Amino acid sequence: MPLDPETRALIDELVSGSPPGEAVGVPDASLHSSLRERRIVGPGVALVRDLTIPSPAGGIPARLYHPAPDNPATGCAVFFHGGGYVFGNLDTHDHIARLLAAESRAAVVAVDYRLAPQHRFPAAVEDAFTATRWVAEHATRLGVDAARLAVVGDSAGGGLAAAVALLVRDGGPPLAAQVLIYPVIDLTGYPVTADTPYPSRIAHGEGCFLTTAAMQHVVEQYLADPADAADFRASPIRAADLSGAAPALVVSAEFDPLRDEAEAYARALAAVGVPATTVRINGGVHGMFGLGPVLPLSRHAELPVIALLRDTLQPPQR
Repeated sequence: MPLDPETRALIDELVSGSPPGEAVGVPDASLHSSLRERRIVGPGVALVRDLTIPSPAGGIPARLYHPAPDNPATGCAVFFHGGGYVFGNLDTHDHIARLLAAESRAAVVAVDYRLAPQHRFPAAVEDAFTATRWVAEHATRLGVDAARLAVVGDSAGGGLAAAVALLVRDGGPPLAAQVLIYPVIDLTGYPVTADTPYPSRIAHGEGCFLTTAAMQHVVEQYLADPADAADFRASPIRAADLSGAAPALVVSAEFDPLRDEAEAYARALAAVGVPATTVRINGGVHGMFGLGPVLPLSRHAELPVIALLRDTLQPPQR
C-alpha cells in the first residue's frame, strides 16, 4: 500500500527545515524540534525522578517513571532511546517513556547512554548493559520487582536492547521480554549494494523519513573501525548463537529501510527456539512511535508494545 497522505504530509513537514545530508538524517533534530513546537508531551506519571547510574566510565544519567510507586510488585522496562547513536537524550524521548509507563502501568527507567562520535562503539552498549544490571540490583530502591524486567528500545535503542538481551544470558539479570521497535539490527552492508540481503534498504531508502544514506552516516559516526560492524553488540543478528535470549516483540514499519533486518532478526530468534513475534505496521514509517497525537497510525505500533509490557510486567491478578 502507498504512504497515506497524512503520513506523507507529516514527513514533508518534518524534513522541510533539514539541510541536505543532515547528520543521521533521521532527521532527528528536525523531528524533535517539531515535537516541541507541537507540544507533544506524554501523559502524567505519578513519580518521575532523575537518577545517576554509576559506571566505570562515569555516571550514566537515567530517569525513573513509576505509575504506581506504592506497588513494588510491578515490573520495570529499561528503555533505550533512538537517534542513530548520535542524537537523543532523556528529554527527546520523555513522551515515549511516559506513554509506556502510564499505559502499561509498569515502571520505566530511561537511560541516557553515551553518544557518538565523542563516544564510539561499544560505549553505548556498555552503558545499556551496565544500566540494566543496575536496575535489577537496585529494584527495591526503585520500587519494582527484579523478577519482571524487560528491555525496550526504538531504532538505535532497539539495537541496544537486542544486544543487552544477548549479553545478559551470561552476565544476568534474566529478562522477561525484549521489545524492539524498528530496531537497528545489522550495521554491515554499508554502503548498500544491489545484492543486499535486505531489499527494504533500497526500496525504502529515500523519501520515507529515515534514509539509507543516513544509516551509512550512522555507521561512520558510531564505529571507529568498520570491522566492528560484525560484532554482535553492534549487529545482534551477527551473533554466533541467539538461543537463550528473552522472548521478543519486534515492531517493524512497512516504509522503513530497516524493516527487513528487523523481521529477519525475529525469524532468526524463532529458528533457535526463542519466542518471537513480529508486528508490521502497514503504511508505517521509521520514527512513528510516540507520535499518536499527530499521526493516529502510530497507535497501531504503540498498542502491541503497551499490551506486552502490561501482560508481562504486571503481577498476576489475585
